Order: sequence, then structure tokens, then C-alpha cells
Amino acid sequence: IFGSGIGGIHTFEEEVGYYAQNQEKGPRYNPFFIPKMIADIAAGHISIQYGFRGPNYSVCSACATSTNAIADAFNLIRLGKANVIVSGGSEAAVAAAGVGGFNAMNALSTRNDDPATASRPFSASRDGFVLGEGGGCLILEELEHAKARGAKIYAELCGAGMSADAYHITASHPDGLGARLVMENALEDANIRPDQIDYINVHGTSTPVGDVSEVKAIQEVFGDHAYKLSISSSKSMTGHLLGAAGAVEAIACILSMREGIITPTINHAEDDKDENIDYDLNFVFNKAQKREVNYALSNTFGFGGHNACVVFKKYND
Repeated sequence: IFGSGIGGIHTFEEEVGYYAQNQEKGPRYNPFFIPKMIADIAAGHISIQYGFRGPNYSVCSACATSTNAIADAFNLIRLGKANVIVSGGSEAAVAAAGVGGFNAMNALSTRNDDPATASRPFSASRDGFVLGEGGGCLILEELEHAKARGAKIYAELCGAGMSADAYHITASHPDGLGARLVMENALEDANIRPDQIDYINVHGTSTPVGDVSEVKAIQEVFGDHAYKLSISSSKSMTGHLLGAAGAVEAIACILSMREGIITPTINHAEDDKDENIDYDLNFVFNKAQKREVNYALSNTFGFGGHNACVVFKKYND
């Protein structure tokens, strides 16, 4: 179960351009145009390459895509439909159409003279996200099945939540209603209390509205325990990987548990005095922190009001 938030935008761009320019021989599309462009083809390639014959499909929920893929795999295993599922997502949208489209809606940072520090979640000077590319993949397996074959187990996935903002096609709800609901759903599914969470890998895209609404949601869900959490945004370092973000950030959570190190929210320069961001929260600014993590939570939110959240537990032999 493997997803992409946008699909083959490079292929679309190249093929439409080729069609328009190829006037001497007459307009013609490459016969691989559609198979290369459709978002489900990554899941198809994985199945073909390895001979997997279980559930095989793609998920598309914008920037929540690969978290939804992980949640779907988790649920299918719990339903007994499979013992092992490859899940995750990939994205490569740094193309004229991708950059141009996001720029047209004023979603991207305009700090082109300093791209290395342009992604700065929770800072006063944040002005939009930085488009990144990448992919991430988790092998989800039923626990007893994994133990029986002597698998190296990195962590336990113990809960997944989904919700909708039902608010706007691109903006998150200003009060973080969908973000609050998805975290509550994930915690309920994991059957744990909010005060058992040690670390949150936030959606944290470095947008003026999104960062504020997510902080509001965290404070509502966790109350006083919010001040004991470690909170960081991987996107400060990777940029926004769109449909791949959830899988990559889930891996960051898992490795934080294994290594006892919280990755930082880099590029923080100044607090935002005009916004409702409580800087008594531990955003792990600029430098990694050592911490024992027994439970970690990862948030991803997508255009269309899609929210997905997963909870991981440290695995002890």
C-alpha cells in the first residue's frame, strides 16, 4: 500500500510538452505516459518486483498520503487480511508545474536568497513551506509472525487516527479542530493516555496559519502534559515531502525511540510575538536533544482537510 500526493507530475509535464512540440511527425503521446503518471504505479511496481499478491493499491490524501497508507496497512493486518504489508509513499514534485502551482497559491516560502534556512517552523519570519522530494517505506508485520521468523523489530505501531477539517480546500482549521480530533482518535485507538506520549513529530510546515493551529490542537489534547513533550518538525530539515512526508517522519519517530535522540526543529531565529504560539513548549529548536522515548506520535495534514496520525511504541524484546 504505497501512495503519492500528486503522482507523476514530471511525466505529465514532459509528455504534454513533447506532444505540443512534436509537430513534424504529428502529435503523439508516449505509450508509457499513463502508466508512468498514475499514482498507483509505485504500489504496482513493488508487487511485480517482489511477487506480493496481497492487498495492493495506492492512497492519495495530499500531504497525509503515506500516513494514511500506513494506517490502512495497520488496519488490514489487524483484520487478518495480511501478515506483512509494505507501506509508505514517495513524491517528486520539484518541477515547473509543481513549484509554479504551489507558488501561485502563496504556499511556498519566498526566501529564495537563503533556501537553506527558508523552512523555519514556529519562527516569526516563517512564510511558507519549502518543496522537497523523497520517499519512505515501512514493513508492517503482525507481531507474532515477525517474532516467529526472527525479524529485527524496530518499534510497534499501536494506534492510528484519521479525521477531516471540513473547513477549506487548502487552509487548516484556524482552531485546529481536525488536528485535535485526529490525535484524540489515534490515542484512543492505541488505548493510551495523552500523558504517556513523549515525543510528537509535528506536521509543522512553516506556514503562518498551519503552525499556529497545530500548536493549539496539541495544547487542547495534552493540557499540562504538553509542556513535558518534545515537539519537533522534520520539515525544517527535509522540506515538505508532500505524500512522502508521513512515512519519512514515521521513520524519524521510530529512530528517535531506538536511539534516544530527538531530531531538532532547525532554523529558528526569533519567537513570534504576534501569534498564539507558546514558547514554553519544547520545540527542540536548532539542536538535537537526548531523551528516552517510549511513545511517539506523528501528525500529517493535507489539502482538502485530510488529517492522519500514527502512534508508535518502543519495542522491548
